[in-house]
Amino acid sequence: MTDIENLPPLRDIIDQFDLRAKKSLGQNFLLDLNLTARIAKAAGPLDQCDVIEIGPGPGGLTRALLQAGARHVHAIERDERCVRAAQIIADASGGRLSIIEADALKLDVPTIGTAPRRIVANLPYNVATPLLLSWLHQVDSIESMTLMFQREVAERIVAKPGNKTYGRLSVITQWLCDARFEFDISPKAFTPPPKVTSSVITLTPRATPLAPATFGHLEQVTQAAFGQRRKMLRASLKSTGVNLAALDIDPTRRAEELSVEEFCRIAEAVRLQA
Repeated sequence: MTDIENLPPLRDIIDQFDLRAKKSLGQNFLLDLNLTARIAKAAGPLDQCDVIEIGPGPGGLTRALLQAGARHVHAIERDERCVRAAQIIADASGGRLSIIEADALKLDVPTIGTAPRRIVANLPYNVATPLLLSWLHQVDSIESMTLMFQREVAERIVAKPGNKTYGRLSVITQWLCDARFEFDISPKAFTPPPKVTSSVITLTPRATPLAPATFGHLEQVTQAAFGQRRKMLRASLKSTGVNLAALDIDPTRRAEELSVEEFCRIAEAVRLQA
């Protein structure tokens, strides 16, 4: 039986299963095994947790996660070609790889594997943000997330107040998680090369949210504020009916100037007056 160290080269797997990347699935395959090993290392010790991977493609990151000692890897894949390719790794994994043929957007994290769970993935660009938001709703079931996004999205996630990239995604993610930038990956490392640089970040859920708020009300407030980000808060948040001055928030400020905690105060005020 083949073991993980002696699997065929990724390019041979691509040829064997005709894995031409599909734009409709947002596929860009990462073939540099040094980089996949670096992503697995960024995820921290994996021997005591189950790892969820999204869109394994030809399996470069999957191999790296197993080689890094992951207790068990659950690979979520929609593409039947990639499911068949992943089976070669499963056969060599000693029972540590499960392949789930499904749409990751429709899966509930608590139903996959056994806690503690970490998500480690090169996310398809076309569904990366919806996937992240769905996981934030299930954050109590996740120990950490080490994820690759296009750099523009990664910068928004980790941005701080006052930064032009600070926005709704920054607030909601940082409310629930500590966000850490790891490293960039050049388009040249992928097949086919995307038009943008990619970035890896790690999100570690907080023991408790940064401040009291409900997910729905925080989404409502940040959508209103950043939907008209050039306007003063008194205009962009007028529809909420909240008295900003009573919350010790200057209504002439703009959305990108507010901290996560201040957005939470507004969200709580909206909830209480509902």
